[in-house]
Amino acid sequence: MADTHNPQGNHDPAGSTQMFRAFVDEAPQGRQSNASGGGSRIGLILGAVVAVAVLAAIAWLAFK
Repeated sequence: MADTHNPQGNHDPAGSTQMFRAFVDEAPQGRQSNASGGGSRIGLILGAVVAVAVLAAIAWLAFK
């Protein structure tokens, strides 16, 4: 087993390379999932607008 904490050098960077390749391979999938999440973002915005409208109606009725 290689000692990765050895300050004198002779470390194998293959672990870092493999982690980088895994990151690069996963990046497009992450972008695709964000693009498909647009429907939920629209729902969130509409929900916020409805909540503000309901609160405004309650306030209007309370001060009427």
